Amino acid sequence: MALHVSVVSADAEVWSGEASLVVAKTIEGEIGFMTGHEPVLAILAEGQLRITKEDGSKVIANAQDGFLSIERDIVTIVAGNAALVA
Repeated sequence: MALHVSVVSADAEVWSGEASLVVAKTIEGEIGFMTGHEPVLAILAEGQLRITKEDGSKVIANAQDGFLSIERDIVTIVAGNAALVA
């Protein structure tokens, strides 16, 4: 079972796919999500999103000015600015 993750910025989809773990920086500190997590709505702080795909590879993006939510293993991250780290 996987998380369904979507990361979007104001003007484009940055990344979407399935993951086993998502870690994001919020205004209250870092938070991590795995399958079965309770619903959460949080405000993003400027920082990195770390997404671990099911095969163990990682996706890292910088994000700021937005929010994230998780409900029923669907993680949505909406940022004013977001970009994958090369």
